[in-house]
Amino acid sequence: MIVRQFISWIRTAPAGERAEATRALARAWLISDLTEDDRAAAEGALLMMLDDASPLVRQAMAQVFARSAEAPAAIVQALSLDQPIEHSPLLIDADLVDIVATGNCEMQCAIARRINLPASVCAAIAEVGTPAAALELVENAHADLAPFSWDRIAERHGHLAAIRESMLVLDDLPAATRATLVAKLSDTLAQFVLTRNWLSADRVDRIASEARDRSTLNIAARSRGHDMRGLVRHLRATGQLTAGLILRALLSGNLELFDHALSELSDLPQARVSALLHERGGASLRALLIRAGLPESTFAAFKVALEASQEIGYADTVAGAARLRRRTVERVLTHCETDQQAAEPLLILLRRFATESAREEARMFCREQIAEKAVAPIRYELIAA
Repeated sequence: MIVRQFISWIRTAPAGERAEATRALARAWLISDLTEDDRAAAEGALLMMLDDASPLVRQAMAQVFARSAEAPAAIVQALSLDQPIEHSPLLIDADLVDIVATGNCEMQCAIARRINLPASVCAAIAEVGTPAAALELVENAHADLAPFSWDRIAERHGHLAAIRESMLVLDDLPAATRATLVAKLSDTLAQFVLTRNWLSADRVDRIASEARDRSTLNIAARSRGHDMRGLVRHLRATGQLTAGLILRALLSGNLELFDHALSELSDLPQARVSALLHERGGASLRALLIRAGLPESTFAAFKVALEASQEIGYADTVAGAARLRRRTVERVLTHCETDQQAAEPLLILLRRFATESAREEARMFCREQIAEKAVAPIRYELIAA
């Protein structure tokens, strides 16, 4: 009887009153002790209200049924097409993927905020989601993002500062994704400089390339095992695994990146590459560099750099593995300057490395002096006491 009166009344009621009445009927369906006939009639009336011209009515139903596992499945399914019922336990993964594919930005964001979001839904948001949805996903600590989903978000939205910054602060972000974001930032800054004619295009390209290489070494210094392999594959796929970057790794004492790079390029197991690098004499190294496809003009530089690194020792800290070692760089440069076969581009690169390492060493010296000056008064006070 009540449902019949409801159906008769809503034909002339204002939109706001229809919404409130629908909300009350939905609550009654969930919590009231209705007979089977009354429950069926109420569900029918609610299904009818899905066609109401006012969005307020659908919003009212969504607010009542959004979190309930007892809600009518057909109604929840219909509401999910245009209402952000992000917490509904009745939506299966396939439903969520479909909502992401067909829904608007608000609905995608609602899905991206769900707790325990499965990898399949995360992949859908990464592939077709709006930037706002991607940002919600990145900031959702309960989302199960696969490495390829991180990569896709970086590829599609890495040029946006908010997404880039939210991703870069994550400790468990894959190294390959981090490298993609750094490249996006580098390209953005390069375009900014170019559009204002502050520098020539060639100079901008060189500065951006050098900045990417330095950032890559920083990322590699914090990467191990599978993460390092993923980074090296990414660098190769994007054309960044160059002889210059590999030489920079060796001149920084980062043997792990050097090993992985040669293993990737030569298609040899890493253990085999490590064994060849530690063999005495230059024949094994030369054969390995040839198989890796590196320019022959760089072979002497690699040989001297490897010998110097073996004598001095490899980097044993993150900071050390990301910074050019001045003694090694100058030793390689001195050798190549007297080598008639050394190509001019290699000498230019080594001179830039020498300048960079000298400047970095000077910065470190100044920081140490400032730190020592700050500590000195405290030391004197302790002695006096």
